[in-house]
Amino acid sequence: MKINFKNTWRPLPSSVTIKNSTIEGLGLFAVEDISQDTDLGLLRFTYHGTLIRTALGSFPNHCEKPNCINISSTNKYGDEEYTLTTLQDIKAGDELTLCYQMKQYYE
Repeated sequence: MKINFKNTWRPLPSSVTIKNSTIEGLGLFAVEDISQDTDLGLLRFTYHGTLIRTALGSFPNHCEKPNCINISSTNKYGDEEYTLTTLQDIKAGDELTLCYQMKQYYE
């Protein structure tokens, strides 16, 4: 049996990269056009009650009018997962942004 590990090593989807941001520090940028409602992958997930941030989840900057959303769900093990999904079509070169929603940002 041959196992296909193609792209399983990538910390980011091939459609995005990390670059200097005019918002803050480093940001997540599209390297190709990305369609609305595209699930770009996991931002964070819980493991044994601990919230783990992925590489993808480390770089989206905050924006009051974001072009992406953080969608939460529960996986088959009962743990929370948070994915990055585009709210609109994104052009190559655009920064991907989120409106930070975690309660600790508002305490």
